[in-house]
Amino acid sequence: MKLLRPLAVKASELDLRSNRDGVSWPRTRSRTSLSAFRAAWYLINASLVIGVVLVIYSLGWEYSTRRYLKGFSDAIVPATAPAEEKIEAILDWMAHGPARRKLNDDGSLENRDPTDTLNYDALLKVCGTATNAFINLIDSGGSESRRLLLVDGNQKTNHVVAEVFDGDRWIIADPAYRVILRGVDGKPLTRQDLANPSVFDEATKAIRDYDPSYSYQHTLHIHLGHFPIIGRPVQLALDRLLPSWQDSALMTLFVERSSFGAIVASVLLTLFFLLIRVQIRWYAEMRLGVLYPRVRVQLYRTFAALFNKHVSTKLLE
Repeated sequence: MKLLRPLAVKASELDLRSNRDGVSWPRTRSRTSLSAFRAAWYLINASLVIGVVLVIYSLGWEYSTRRYLKGFSDAIVPATAPAEEKIEAILDWMAHGPARRKLNDDGSLENRDPTDTLNYDALLKVCGTATNAFINLIDSGGSESRRLLLVDGNQKTNHVVAEVFDGDRWIIADPAYRVILRGVDGKPLTRQDLANPSVFDEATKAIRDYDPSYSYQHTLHIHLGHFPIIGRPVQLALDRLLPSWQDSALMTLFVERSSFGAIVASVLLTLFFLLIRVQIRWYAEMRLGVLYPRVRVQLYRTFAALFNKHVSTKLLE
């Protein structure tokens, strides 16, 4: 209530005029400042509406993508099988599945959309898009997974693989080569295991045409360095402030599924517009003396008008 008192006093001291929408405009303010406020107010409200529309659209996109992936995973992944068996089922489907469509020469396909990476033969042969298809399928099959980038000393990505949570550890699957990397005892290996050069050599020596530069000495889950100017500083800041931010499987889903990324981006954009709207309204009320009825007041007036109209109709019948 204390916050409302200065506004109420200020409004009472102004010579106000109201329009049909209940908005009070001070007569004492210049036309220029009020016109500028009106333009900013209508612009931010239009932007907020666009943001809400984008949120609704991205939610529908994510829902349809999840339904699509669920159909794929139900046909390929054993629902009650352990994580290792699910991985083998997906890798076997990728290696020996039905004939797939050929990729257009124009390169116009979105390589982070699973509806593409699961259906085009050329995309399933590239490590990044093969991992994208694998992660989306294993996620829909009920297992937790995340991407793993194998980088060199200059942070340049050499190869992309997947980590799948197997109860108590994250084991490595290489979708591009359709294999789970295993030790001499046949057990799946983790990235910590493969950081040992002798273990890495033993695990990869039987894989045909495997590039020895795909080592696990340096790894990342999310690499922002390819974004110009801001990528590297943002990555360093996040690594310092939130050391485990990359380890989240949710972060991997954000970069590996376009529809999920669209939801996050549109929600953040809408919240940003909402914050700007609050700031503009505060400035208008506290500095310009423009008084807008609150949303709850507008809703009350709307329902009251509808109720009165309903009652009047009933009385006339």
